Amino acid sequence: MNSEKKLILDINDLKVQFSIPSKSLLPWAKPHTLKAVDGVSLKLYEGETLGVVGESGCGKSTLARAIIGLVPASAGSVVWLGEDLTKLDHESLRLKRKEIQMIFQDPLASLNPRMNVGDIIAEPLRTFYPNLTKSEVKEEVKEMMYRVGLLPNVINRYPHEFSGGQCQRIGIARALILKPKMIICDEPVSALDVSIQAQVVNLLKELQNELGLSLVFIAHDLSVVKHIADRVLVMYLGNPVELAECDALFAEPKHPYTQALMSAVPIPDPRIERAKKIQMLEGELPSPINPPSGCVFRTRCPIATAECSKEKPQLKGNEIHSLSCLLRS
Repeated sequence: MNSEKKLILDINDLKVQFSIPSKSLLPWAKPHTLKAVDGVSLKLYEGETLGVVGESGCGKSTLARAIIGLVPASAGSVVWLGEDLTKLDHESLRLKRKEIQMIFQDPLASLNPRMNVGDIIAEPLRTFYPNLTKSEVKEEVKEMMYRVGLLPNVINRYPHEFSGGQCQRIGIARALILKPKMIICDEPVSALDVSIQAQVVNLLKELQNELGLSLVFIAHDLSVVKHIADRVLVMYLGNPVELAECDALFAEPKHPYTQALMSAVPIPDPRIERAKKIQMLEGELPSPINPPSGCVFRTRCPIATAECSKEKPQLKGNEIHSLSCLLRS
């Protein structure tokens, strides 16, 4: 099915590394290298939603910021509509942000408290379309507010006067005002109540169908991802471990890490919930400064063998289901 759609984003072996100063007092001590994203490859098609999941510290948000250019890529490519974003200069990359926008995790913290709602939503328009008149900008803002479920009569209010869900709607309106082709959603509902989460996710789905948007939806809640994603990428310590169509992944997760994440998702039926076996992960997440050799998951994997320490597995399979494991296929 994906082969029939237009490929808009092609990421190949993307790596993001940070230099961390050594705590040693010795003057010749070398800095450490933190591997936040360590070789991620994926494709995104027009109108598709790609979910990215994993526990805190697995590199989800760094991947998102590397795609949009908020953090520099150390290696690899991010090809957007045939053009490698990692090769662009600052001004060329800034202009590309008309096509790629981002929604952030904390709805209130992502909004300028000194600006009213109208100015917050209008800011991208004034930046990229300075020739628009004040009345034209105001009409565009009011129309977008109506689309995301905000009454235009609150246009002069400030962020602190709104609830978390309303602030996230303001963030969505700001991201959509430039009519982008893709939106990166960095855990947009994790700070919201469950009922408000559902409203925001449904709003994003409606806007996607209406405007033909492509979404990269980052979350740690698999039940939310199941509701919105077409395909899902599972990450662990900066590495991709499983990539599959959403239905295939939830029907039969193959990687031990994915299986552990799935087992932690609550089931509404109390009898099934009490009877299910939760797969607990042993130990703690290793440091990305000093990751395990070979498979990075081997120190917590219930099926790991000595072979897992010798070779780093690569993501292999097909568009329906790909897996990064030496012991399973």
